[in-house]
Amino acid sequence: MQIRDYIEANKERFVDELGSLIRIQSISAKVENKPQMLECASRWAELLLAAGAQRAEVMQTAGNPVVYGEYRAGEDLPTVLIYAHYDVMPVEPLELWLSDPFEPTIRDGKIYARGADDDKGQSMMQVKGFETALRTGNLRANVKFIFEGEEEIGSPSLEEFCKTHKELLRADVILVSDTSMVSADVPSLTTGLRGLAYWEIEVTGPNRDLHSGHFGGAVANPINVLCEMLASVVGEDGRITVEGFYDDVEELSSEERAMIAQIPFDETAYKAAIGVRELRGEAGYTTLERNSCRPSFDVCGIWGGYTGEGSKTVLPSKAYAKISCRLVPHQNHEKISRLFEDYFQRIAPKSVRVKVTPTHGGEGYVCPITLPAYRAAEAAVERAFGKRPLAVRRGGSIPIISTFEQVLGVKTILMGFGLEQNAIHSPNESCRLDIFYKGIEAVAEFYHNYQG
Repeated sequence: MQIRDYIEANKERFVDELGSLIRIQSISAKVENKPQMLECASRWAELLLAAGAQRAEVMQTAGNPVVYGEYRAGEDLPTVLIYAHYDVMPVEPLELWLSDPFEPTIRDGKIYARGADDDKGQSMMQVKGFETALRTGNLRANVKFIFEGEEEIGSPSLEEFCKTHKELLRADVILVSDTSMVSADVPSLTTGLRGLAYWEIEVTGPNRDLHSGHFGGAVANPINVLCEMLASVVGEDGRITVEGFYDDVEELSSEERAMIAQIPFDETAYKAAIGVRELRGEAGYTTLERNSCRPSFDVCGIWGGYTGEGSKTVLPSKAYAKISCRLVPHQNHEKISRLFEDYFQRIAPKSVRVKVTPTHGGEGYVCPITLPAYRAAEAAVERAFGKRPLAVRRGGSIPIISTFEQVLGVKTILMGFGLEQNAIHSPNESCRLDIFYKGIEAVAEFYHNYQG
């Protein structure tokens, strides 16, 4: 049976099995969902065995468990390690979902649910691509699987797991589907990711909440001060003002800027899709350069004082914020974290006390397009989608990818099939079913092409 014929004959089962994973509320950010993490890991082990893996087991870590699986085709064949994550983001705000986020719903040719794309849907493309290649006689490699349950909280346990099980995870290349394409009509392979640094900030003023009428104008308001400090981090030209921040940033070459310029991009449609009238960012760079190859600084959350119903005239004692920085290759997240903490403490006025707590981070990553595995992926995507994929850098972060390179000494091929409109991390996350099936086909074709 041919690859496309096998997918056509089994596509309803593939979607049903994806649904069985989606229904498990594997939200790693919430302690109360700890039982669901083990349930989801166990379900993945079952699905790996059903797909043809000779071994699949749930292995403990210091945090959520890891699923390990393998299929050994022959000692003289190359080994591919498949990485994915089974944890998902929280679903709030729940009221914005048009259907239950943990009950997969199909409408308009899409499956809607939390994890439909990130990363249960894309993980399923990998597993079903493996199954399809195996059942149709196109599997020409040994295959290992490592699925973690902490990617959405920074993968705090996976590096130690990799160090402990380095021999178990030995491979020639790592294959990951957790990125996106330029569009459904313009397939692409991701050749670079930004790194990440993340902090939580606490600003304390008076020793208790105060009456804003009695104290306002005489005592520093921590929320006001925090906003002023955060506003100073990015200058008028869009550049981050932290001293030393750009020391290790590699400027884009003229060749790479020319490649980026070839990517189809409609700025008017881009603005319309996200509901903004104007774009802004670092001066001297295009939108596609800013959101993929340049660093960024963002306030991800800010709160303090009274936010309940009605009014309360209070001058709060504390203010809080969650901050992220997207980094580019060569920027070390630990160095950037220290630079930011020192800077923020230095600009703090004496009227408040500031506490900066780093939470997690990771390095950026670049994949050479000359790798045999990249060429195999390129040919596979072209076969499935009918077009040669573009090589593009993406603005997101998968910190564990750089860890794999450092610990396992292996390069990763980022063979993702997400779309911007899939709304990952947001209400009404979705995955187009036609892309789901094409993704499975592309993975199966990869095994047909890859020879190590």
